[in-house]
Amino acid sequence: MASSRSVIIIHQIILSGCSWMAPPPAGAGLVVVSLLLAAVASSAGAAKLKALTPGGRVVHHNHGKFTCGPWKAAHATFYGGRDGSGTTAGACGYKDTRAEGYGVQTVAVSPVLFGDGAACGGCYEVRCVDSPDGCKAGAVVVTATNLCPPNYQQSSDSGGWCNPPREHFDLSMPAFLQIAQEKAGIVPVSYRRVACAKQGGIRYTVTGNRYFNMVTVTNVGGAGDLAAVSVKGSKRVGWTELKRNWGQVWQTGEDLTGESLTFRVMTSDHRKATSWHVLPTGWQFGVTYQADKNF
Repeated sequence: MASSRSVIIIHQIILSGCSWMAPPPAGAGLVVVSLLLAAVASSAGAAKLKALTPGGRVVHHNHGKFTCGPWKAAHATFYGGRDGSGTTAGACGYKDTRAEGYGVQTVAVSPVLFGDGAACGGCYEVRCVDSPDGCKAGAVVVTATNLCPPNYQQSSDSGGWCNPPREHFDLSMPAFLQIAQEKAGIVPVSYRRVACAKQGGIRYTVTGNRYFNMVTVTNVGGAGDLAAVSVKGSKRVGWTELKRNWGQVWQTGEDLTGESLTFRVMTSDHRKATSWHVLPTGWQFGVTYQADKNF
């Protein structure tokens, strides 16, 4: 088993706390309308000045930290063993969530949430509700690392928990037991998207060969999920946008060997991070390289 190599290691903690917002004061609507009108006028004048990413997407300058989402209703079940066994790999392309910074506080989400892999790496705060005999106090923060597949042989309210259009969380057993009794089996929950707290920088692992590169991106903070990945070499390879192969595995047919590589990733909230020369000139397939920054 190849050992992971960190080019630069800078440990940092990215907080995932969310602020509770009080209702707006009377008259706030007029202020919001005024601000919106000013924003429209400003954006109209700057329409021709929109910057683009290497892949041609419009750059959204969303600075600051990830904004937590609203609370929504769903249900939760569990899978795997009490130690998290059977849950450390899956449809997101992660090989071992323990080694890749996700641990066993993970969840397989239903197809409606999974979005063909776009949800991979995103974090959710989940709490059990409306089940006095099944719920425990408190909440758990989990990372989406797998798909809970539909079961069309059973109805959505009797075994086919992950059938569309249900939003469902199949938690790892260690995560489920933090919010509910095992005997409950399935419980109603409230959930929301929250920021992912990660230690250290974003990690990149390239597999395949010089004619077909598969890049797995892990340990992503902030929104946690990825909407776009680009790569640039130090010599002949210009900015090249990668395509999602599956989950958080991205592909390109460019020959990336023989030069240092810089990656730029964009999360679902349009924030970006550039990992300059994170892979050295002599990088190797199958080795994990860690950047010095995260979200």
